[in-house]
Amino acid sequence: MRMKTKDLLTLNELNKNDLLGIINNAIKLKKDLKKGVSKPLLKNKTLAMIFQKPSTRTRVSFETGMFQLGGHALNLSADEIQLKRGETIEDTAKTLSRYVDIIMARVYSHEEVEILAKNTTIPVINGLSDSFHPCQILADLMTIKEKKKRLAGLKLAWIGDGNNVCNSMIYGCAKTSIDMSIATPKGYEPSKQVVNESKKHIDLQLLNDPELAVKDADIVVTDTFVSIHHQSTDRTNDFLPYFQVNSKLMKKAVPDAIFMHCLPAKRGQEVTAEVIDGSQSVVWDEAENRLHAQKALMVALLRV
Repeated sequence: MRMKTKDLLTLNELNKNDLLGIINNAIKLKKDLKKGVSKPLLKNKTLAMIFQKPSTRTRVSFETGMFQLGGHALNLSADEIQLKRGETIEDTAKTLSRYVDIIMARVYSHEEVEILAKNTTIPVINGLSDSFHPCQILADLMTIKEKKKRLAGLKLAWIGDGNNVCNSMIYGCAKTSIDMSIATPKGYEPSKQVVNESKKHIDLQLLNDPELAVKDADIVVTDTFVSIHHQSTDRTNDFLPYFQVNSKLMKKAVPDAIFMHCLPAKRGQEVTAEVIDGSQSVVWDEAENRLHAQKALMVALLRV
């Protein structure tokens, strides 16, 4: 497939056809892998992975994905490259453009990944920033498509912090015609710009009542109350007990609703063990799908 965008920074860069194309190809790549079919689509391609912050799923899925596609991944922690000693992002970008074929960066400030993309001649993927997490939402939409067999016409309820994952989820739902209800404590709403852009395309409600948000939802999603960007802040009292996803709240959704969480999770805080480890939870399929969705994304961006 040929995409118009060079980079993936927010998910808003993708049009509907490109997004659905990535999701469908991710499902195909997953099926091929299960059948033992190997396709070295990225043979002789190199991915540079820049990490300013810790990672489990992002690092392992990208590195494994490149290996499965016949390519090579380089792990570049912030402490090991010249950014630590004051080299500019612009100079780092221009240098890496001469060495590798694609870059994934997991950064603190979204502005940094924007500067990186602006100064490269190769694709840049946002592996997580303080404002967006597009790779997670590719995996989430893939999981929803697998479980519900469709995307358009569903209702997704987001409970908790209107954070970077929520921002990208709004874009993803808007592009795939999934209606969305978001319940946050006052002061924890998602980006106004993202909401205003997306309201033009779907029924998007901002609420402060989790029960109202979850009513008749097909998918219920939450995330940690304290993200990697706010580890020095104790927010628990702002969220508990009302914004915890528990069995009582799940009963407000449709009977066959699925529960999703991008992980890592804190049982007893944003979600109870009986929900995340219960029959409605699809979090492990969701985590696995990071691998397949990111493979499909890299194939699309490298236009192979």
